[in-house]
Amino acid sequence: MTVAWVFPGQGSQKIGMAKQIENLPNTKERFNYASEIFERNLFEICELNTEPTNPLIDLNNTRNTQICLFLVESILLDALKKKGFKPTYVAGHSLGEITALYCADVFSFEDCVSLIKERSQLMVNSGEGSMAAVIGFDRNQLDLLVQKIDDIVIANDNSSSQVVLSGSAEALDDLSREISCKRFLKLNVSGAFHSPFMNEPSSKFSEYLKQIKFNNPSFPVISNYEPSLCSDPNELKIRLEKQMCNGVRWRETMDLMAKDTDLHIVEIGPSNVLSGLGKRHLKDVKISQVSSSDQISY
Repeated sequence: MTVAWVFPGQGSQKIGMAKQIENLPNTKERFNYASEIFERNLFEICELNTEPTNPLIDLNNTRNTQICLFLVESILLDALKKKGFKPTYVAGHSLGEITALYCADVFSFEDCVSLIKERSQLMVNSGEGSMAAVIGFDRNQLDLLVQKIDDIVIANDNSSSQVVLSGSAEALDDLSREISCKRFLKLNVSGAFHSPFMNEPSSKFSEYLKQIKFNNPSFPVISNYEPSLCSDPNELKIRLEKQMCNGVRWRETMDLMAKDTDLHIVEIGPSNVLSGLGKRHLKDVKISQVSSSDQISY
């Protein structure tokens, strides 16, 4: 059987996700290490039940979301590995691609923490554009509108029935008035992620990545920028450099996985965002979820 481990990105975070793994090995140590680097209590941020007045302690703030998700996902995947589980290949959605590269031993936990601090800060400071989710639409109509309207791209091609667009606020408003869909939902984000609006932060991120050593992966990685199995560390580096200003091609990633007739997709993370996409987009595929210390198996 082909086993694909997949790691979600922003949008899958939830209050209580750190508590679900607090008794796993390395949880306290890893949260403490990252909290020192980020200069805030990340475990506490994962557990705050009240609406924070300070954005620096808000789990939904990109600065916190990305590192907290990585911590939870990395702790869960290492617990699976310790039990003898391993994937045939890995993939991650946006931030999850960094977790996938960590899982494949391309770089260390410490490198990931520093890298995510740089990435999240650059994305928060981008400050341009916005994003919107579109659900239940005609693909041909959407593609024509994206081609017709300037300053708009498909940022997350999540499935045949769900995409996220990035662009200027005006362009998104124009498209919302023309498209026929079930839902058009503006997202509360700090910029137009995975689009040309991110060219400048993406360029700075590429410079930062030059400092990071990419090791040979232990198993193939499917990247967001180019959804194909890759085991070349130099190519994986190029793909990660291009990820921030290009779309997440998750629909194509699922289609690639589905070429395996005997496939088991295991989502490792706090919620079932990718599992839900897989169940709606794919047929006759086994999908499991690993999100807490109670279920370190599949």
